[in-house]
Amino acid sequence: MKLALIASGLIVALSLFSSQLSAASLTISISNQQQQPLADAVVELRSQSSAQIAPQRIQVAQQQLTFVPFVSAVPAGSIVEFPNLDKTRHHVYSFSPAKQLEIKLYADKPEKPITFDTPGIVALGCNIHDYMQAYIYISESDLVAVSNEAGQLHWPDIAPGEYQLYVWHPWQLAEQQPSTLKVLMPEQAASVVLAIDLTQQKPQAPQRGFGTR
Repeated sequence: MKLALIASGLIVALSLFSSQLSAASLTISISNQQQQPLADAVVELRSQSSAQIAPQRIQVAQQQLTFVPFVSAVPAGSIVEFPNLDKTRHHVYSFSPAKQLEIKLYADKPEKPITFDTPGIVALGCNIHDYMQAYIYISESDLVAVSNEAGQLHWPDIAPGEYQLYVWHPWQLAEQQPSTLKVLMPEQAASVVLAIDLTQQKPQAPQRGFGTR
């Protein structure tokens, strides 16, 4: 059975398949305006469930004068480490309302990781290398993930019920309004296809040469 939802320019196609599981598995595929797979898109599912959110611990590294990964997504309360894998020092900062931070010139690992308590989007930069950019999406739910190079996300075990589906990408043309996604029965798996637009390209470090540090 296939369902289609259209809300505020966000197209959601929901396919339901029979399964013998007590919970569903959910795969989301995201494409850009040219219908090509879109990496680095965040999808968050929120429900009325009062289940306790489990914080995570992740890394956002500096490697080859680039933040890796470009986009991260974690629940509020999660801890982020910022290891510097380059030979040069970096100066990581953010002025975002969700988290203002500054890690001054350093090599290897900072003394302490940083806790991100407030939901929102945190834009990262380097005060030494202006072209370095990255984003951390801090979610209200623990059902949050970032699409891979194939434009896909996957939850292997999700409870049936009604969810609000939020999608975000750094270069989207406009803010996407949430859509309602219903996982109707425990014995069903779901596949969701989202389409969003891009305005820019992923930042890259310049080629090494004069003036490159």
